[in-house]
Amino acid sequence: MRTLTAAALLAFALNAAAQSAPRPPPPGSVPLADPPKPPPMTEADKKAPEPVVTIRHDGDNEVSEYRINGKLYMQRVTPKHGKPYVLMDMHGDGVFTKQDETLTPNIRVPQWVLYSF
Repeated sequence: MRTLTAAALLAFALNAAAQSAPRPPPPGSVPLADPPKPPPMTEADKKAPEPVVTIRHDGDNEVSEYRINGKLYMQRVTPKHGKPYVLMDMHGDGVFTKQDETLTPNIRVPQWVLYSF
């Protein structure tokens, strides 16, 4: 049985080795030119805006407010007894919605400010 298994594995290995050689390009094809190098990064490009976090107490709750350029975009509420939750301003209109920690059909894509003018 071991001989049969070894022969089968050797046959598959030889097939894989035979396919690993690069194929020649089709006749009449022209290779693409190398892409240009990206422009060098400036100091302004390297610095990402970091949020300013303010922690305040609202009754028994601890509220961490996250702001970028003075605009409040997220609040993390940690109750004295219970599970912490996050409130996000998804559209920038001041309406905060609760974000669940579990996967839901309303999966939100990360949204970062890359550049503002």
